[in-house]
Amino acid sequence: MRYVLHRILATLPVMAVVAVFVFSLLHLSPGDPAAIIAGEFASPAEIARVRVSLGLDQPLHTQFLVWVTRLAQGDFGTSIFSDIPVTRMILQRVEPTLSLTFLSMLITISVAVPLGAIAAWKANSIIDRLVMALAVFGFSFPVFVIGYLLMFPFAIWTDLLPVQGYVSLFEDPARWLRHLVLPSISVSLVFIALIARMTRASMLEVLSQDYVRTAHAKGLPDSKVLFKHALQNASVPIVTAIGIGVALVIGGVVVTETVFAIPGLGRLTVDSILRRDYPVIQAIVLVFSFAYVLINLLIDLSYKLLDPRIRY
Repeated sequence: MRYVLHRILATLPVMAVVAVFVFSLLHLSPGDPAAIIAGEFASPAEIARVRVSLGLDQPLHTQFLVWVTRLAQGDFGTSIFSDIPVTRMILQRVEPTLSLTFLSMLITISVAVPLGAIAAWKANSIIDRLVMALAVFGFSFPVFVIGYLLMFPFAIWTDLLPVQGYVSLFEDPARWLRHLVLPSISVSLVFIALIARMTRASMLEVLSQDYVRTAHAKGLPDSKVLFKHALQNASVPIVTAIGIGVALVIGGVVVTETVFAIPGLGRLTVDSILRRDYPVIQAIVLVFSFAYVLINLLIDLSYKLLDPRIRY
């Protein structure tokens, strides 16, 4: 419990720094935010009215206190352009993003960990070289390029999968899956490269240990030695890489939703940046930051389950 409390308390300063940075987005942007929001041809009176409506005429510390108080109440403000509460906009867009993230993570872990383990088991063989070539390929192409490359064989030439749009899981699970296959593969390829390389490196170190040779000497099957004894002891670096790679998934989701026209938080982020809708941008950055910190907190807490010797 002490370890858990220490890790939870350690996330509070991180979120405080994120909150200060997100609040500063409005003030660090070049130009007068009120003039940008009011428009190019706005009069000084209209700009002043926008500044008062946003509270920009108040002292900076007062604006921050008001903003934090609203956040504590779950109020992210109202969109400048659509005049809709930001909380409602996020709730309307969160399902596609969660679906894409979950499916991408599922594909990544299901493919990358076995590939990395087998590459380490067959080190310096043709299998190892093929896995490493795949990893280099995954790192070499941006997410949006992979998305466009996948569109040609699976959507344009054969019409097997749709290239845009989203269908809710609760409306039609089969169509939900068909719409997410290409975007999920596009996001997961880069992530697979990272996890496969980390798994291979960790497994190579573990496979040279004495207890692995002892397991072989006792006559245990290769699969049991590889995936139970070796992989379990190499899991801490692998789980760490998965936590770090969440940032890749979040960044990939933002780009992929734009490429495949998925109405999620990533596409909402791009649209809000283009329109300078600061309340929406601030809210989405906070949501993504909180999700990233929460996932890394869960990764840290999982260390105790994977290796009981770990102390804070």
